Amino acid sequence: MNPSTLRLALDIGPLYGHRTGVGVAVAGMLRALQRRDDVAVDGYLVSVRTDPASGHRKLPIPGIVASYLWSKSDRPSADRWLGNADVVHGTNYVAPPSTRPTIISVYDCWFLEHSTEAAPLVRRAGQILRRAVSRGAWIHASSEATARQASELLGTDRIVTVHLGTPPTPPPLRELARPQFAATFTGRPFIVAIGTEERRKDLSLLIEAFDVVANRSPDPVLVIAGATGDDTDLISRTIASCSPSVRDRIHRLGRVDDTTKYWLLRQASILAYPSLDEGFGFPILEAQSAGTPVVARNVGAVPEIAGEGGHLVTQREPEAFAEALMQVLHDAGLRLSLISAGTRNLKRFDWDATAVGLIDLYHRAKDSSE
Repeated sequence: MNPSTLRLALDIGPLYGHRTGVGVAVAGMLRALQRRDDVAVDGYLVSVRTDPASGHRKLPIPGIVASYLWSKSDRPSADRWLGNADVVHGTNYVAPPSTRPTIISVYDCWFLEHSTEAAPLVRRAGQILRRAVSRGAWIHASSEATARQASELLGTDRIVTVHLGTPPTPPPLRELARPQFAATFTGRPFIVAIGTEERRKDLSLLIEAFDVVANRSPDPVLVIAGATGDDTDLISRTIASCSPSVRDRIHRLGRVDDTTKYWLLRQASILAYPSLDEGFGFPILEAQSAGTPVVARNVGAVPEIAGEGGHLVTQREPEAFAEALMQVLHDAGLRLSLISAGTRNLKRFDWDATAVGLIDLYHRAKDSSE
């Protein structure tokens, strides 16, 4: 190894298990960093149940125990397990206590602003994050919107925005088999929402907006794909409040695999993204990669990430969101302009540029600690 090569301990835990948006981010960062010759990556994870892949270092402490201990103190320190790392990068909102210069990726601040509504494990992650910041950790924010929020909520100016790259491009439609459930609405225009059924995604607003759309137009269908979450009960009640004819046009799939997700994105007339807040928004870029128009709330990082390829709604009102959906469904010129703008927008996001920004941040953190 070149003596000038920076030695990086990188949290690769999000690569294991179900691949969330954070997992997509970590996979992209890791691949881009491994293409560089000025950084040597040593992946680590905090878990006793996971069998790490070759070359990945497992810290010998159960994740749930580490979460509890590190939310209250700086022990046990991870220094003994991090080898000769120059810098530690916690990629999933937390990093273990260490005397090494530390960077922590923060993708959104919803759990910091609404900590009383968060699950205990998520609340502890916020406590660990705050302790790390008090020790001098730097924050990698995935967007300028997140950087502004994090600076205010965490009380630090050690924040640098480095945009992420694009998620994997959906394969061409000809390579994707039609899911069996789609037989019930094939040939009809459909609106798709993709994401966990959590409050931040505000899917109940989308359902109320679709109720308006469905009563004005007999054709569109709504498809909701995502795992259950803290808003699942409200979503069920909102669907139940619709008339039977509207309920029959709402298809709730639960969690879907990537192949199904890609088919939905390629076939949908619109990706609906009604979130209350977003720190980045991979589904926006996935839809733009698939040539699907995006209708989203004008909140958080959404305008920053969607660029001109998103039809954005400012008001949090079903009628306003419904009107935007109807415009994109029925205005061919608007649809084409959004698709074209979305394709251009993708060029702003590149994983190699992400790696350049991160390495610059690593050196900045390292230099500031010396």
